[in-house]
Amino acid sequence: MGYWDIPEGTDCVQKTWITTKLATTLGLVGSAYHLVAFQPETALEAVQRAGNVTATMAAMGAIFGMATCLSAQARQAPDDPLNYFAGGCASGIFLGARTHSAATGTSACLGLGLLAFFGKVSKTEGWRLIGPPKL
Repeated sequence: MGYWDIPEGTDCVQKTWITTKLATTLGLVGSAYHLVAFQPETALEAVQRAGNVTATMAAMGAIFGMATCLSAQARQAPDDPLNYFAGGCASGIFLGARTHSAATGTSACLGLGLLAFFGKVSKTEGWRLIGPPKL
């Protein structure tokens, strides 16, 4: 069962688990590219950097999944894209706290919130970004 198969505002633990797994995978892939581009001095440094990036991404995925689901429950508006904005913004705030930067937190809140908002809108309205054209 995938993320979109679970109704919004229900089964928050399962939805959070799915977003955490996806974010962890993205963190692993991103840290692998980063380690190739900026090679560390020692193997220990490589493990620390990869673990740091992966753990941060996993936490952001978990925060997004839980904040989105809890927002849908609290607002009693399960299909509202603002729930996704709240989840993306919460993840961005965590990133700002993690980097000890208010500017990073603010811009990440707005950027990730808008990305999540428009991701939900595109899913709801059936927008197609890639694929064969409709003739």
